[in-house]
Amino acid sequence: MSEAATSVNPGLSQPLLAKRTSPKWMISALLTTAIVALPVLSVIFLAFFPEENIWPHLIETTLPRYLTTTLKLMIGVGALTLVIGLASAWAVTMCEFPGRKFFEWAMLLPFAVPAYVIAYVYTSLLDYAGPVQGALRDLFGWSSAADYWFPEIRSLEGATLMIGLVLYPYVYLLARAAFLEQSPSLFAVSRSLGHSALSTFFRVVLPIARPAVAVGLSLVLMETLNDFGTVDFFAVQTLTAGLFDTWMNLGNLGGAAQIATTMLIFVVILVTLERYSRRRQQQFAARDNREPIQRFTMSFPRQMICVAVCALPVLFGFVIPGATLGLYAWEYFGESWNPDFVRNTFNSLFLSGAAALTTLLIGVTLAYSRRLHNTRKMQVLMRLSSLGYAMPGAVLAVGVIVPLAGFDNWLDSLMRDVFGISTGLLLSGSAFALVFAYTVRFLAVSAGSVESALQKITPSMDMASRSLGHTPGNTLVRVHLPMLRGTLVTAALVVFVDCMKELPATLILRPFNFETLATYVYQFASDERLYHSALPALIIVLAGIIPIILMSRSISNSRSIA
Repeated sequence: MSEAATSVNPGLSQPLLAKRTSPKWMISALLTTAIVALPVLSVIFLAFFPEENIWPHLIETTLPRYLTTTLKLMIGVGALTLVIGLASAWAVTMCEFPGRKFFEWAMLLPFAVPAYVIAYVYTSLLDYAGPVQGALRDLFGWSSAADYWFPEIRSLEGATLMIGLVLYPYVYLLARAAFLEQSPSLFAVSRSLGHSALSTFFRVVLPIARPAVAVGLSLVLMETLNDFGTVDFFAVQTLTAGLFDTWMNLGNLGGAAQIATTMLIFVVILVTLERYSRRRQQQFAARDNREPIQRFTMSFPRQMICVAVCALPVLFGFVIPGATLGLYAWEYFGESWNPDFVRNTFNSLFLSGAAALTTLLIGVTLAYSRRLHNTRKMQVLMRLSSLGYAMPGAVLAVGVIVPLAGFDNWLDSLMRDVFGISTGLLLSGSAFALVFAYTVRFLAVSAGSVESALQKITPSMDMASRSLGHTPGNTLVRVHLPMLRGTLVTAALVVFVDCMKELPATLILRPFNFETLATYVYQFASDERLYHSALPALIIVLAGIIPIILMSRSISNSRSIA
C-alpha cells in the first residue's frame, strides 16, 4: 500500500497493526484509566455513604446560597469573557489597525496571571488603604469613607471582573483559531453584498465559529467553578468555598464530598451543553483556507476603537498587575528573598517537574495505545482518562485523599499487627498525593497533545518499522518520539505551568510544613501581607508567559496571513 493511500485512509492499517500488537498496551491503558478515574468514583461513593450525613442540613442552610452565588459568578464571568474574547479575536483577525500584530500575542498575556494573584494586586490598589482611594481623598479633601462612594473590590462583582480578566484568553484563543480556519471567500462574498465588518461577524463568522466558542466558554466556566483563591479572599460564598469550609472548619469529609458531587453535576451539565450545542454541526476545511485574509480597512475612529478593545484587557489583565508586582518585589526584595522563598520555589519546581514528566509518560502510553488499538473501547478509555481536567481542584483533592488515606490506614494496621511498627501516612501525607492529583488533573493536556500529533504521522511509518522486525515499543522510541519532540516539550511546559499555579488541590493535599509558591502567596495574602507576596507571585506569572509564547506562535504559523 502506498504512503499516500495510507495517509488518506489511515483506518485501513489499524486492524493490521492491532493484529500484530501485544495486548499489554491495551492493558496498560486500562490500568492507567482505572487509576485516573479512582478519585471521581471515590467522591461519588463517599457522598452517598458518608460517616455523618449532613446533606439535609446543607440543603436547609448553606447549599442554596452556595448554588445561587456560584451561578451568578459563572454567568457574569461567562458574559464578560465572551464579550472580550470574541471582540478582540475578531479585531486582530479581520480588521487592520495600528498594533494589530502586537495584540495577536499580547492578548494571551493575562493567561499567565492566576486569578488569585490579580485579585490580591487590585485589592492592594483599590482598597480603602490603597493608593487609588488615598489619592482621591487627598485630591478632593475627603476625610473618611462616609464622604464618598467607591465600588467595593471585595464583592461578587469584583470577583467576576478579576476572574474574567484572566480567563477571556480561552475564548480569544479558540475563537481566533476558528476565524483563521474559515474560508476567505466567505468574507469576500459578504463584503460584495455590502455587509460591514460587524454585519459579517454576526451573520457569517460567528455561526460557523460557534463550536469553538462553546468549547472556550465551557473551559472558562469550569475554571470559574474551580477558583478558590479569589472567592476566598473576596469572601464570596461559592460551592468551592463551601467545600473548604465544610471540610477544613467543620471537619466533615462526607459533607465536603456531597458538595463536591454537586460541583461534578455542574461539570457534567457544562460538558453536555457544550456537546449538545454542536451535535449537528459538521465542518470541513475549505480549500482556500490557506489563502491570505483580506482585512477590513476602517476609518481612524474605528481603528482606535479596535485598539481600545484589545489594549484595555491587556492593560488591566497583565500590565497593571505585572508592573505592581514588579514594583512591590523590588521594594521588598530583601525581605522576600529568604530561605523560605528559596525552599518553596524548589518545592514548586520539583512538584511541577515531577507531574509534567508523569503526565507525559502516561499521555504517551495512552495516545500510543489508542494508535495501536483504534477501537471504540479505547476511545472510551481516552475520554475517561480526561475526566480530571474537567474536575475542580478541590473536588479532585477530596477524591484523592479518600483512597490514599484508606490505603495508608490499611497498610499501617497491617504493619502494626505483623511487625509491630507504624508506617504512618506514606501516600496521603507526602508529596506523592500532590503529584498524583496534578497528574490526574492535567493528564488530558499531555494525552490530547500527543494524540493529536500522532494522528498526523502516517501509519505507513509503523508498518515499515514493523516489517523490519521492530516491536511496537521500539517503533515508539525510535520512530515516533523523535518526531514528537516539539509536541512533548510544549505539552510538558503547559502542564508544568498549570501545576505551578494550582491552588485548591495544593492547599488541601500538601504535607505539613510544606509550601509551594502558590500556597506561599495565598498565606501572605490571607495575612494581609500583600507586599511580601509579590516576589513569589511574580515568579508564577513569569513562568506562565513561556507556554503563551509557544501557543501564540503555533496559531500564527497555522496560516499565512496578509
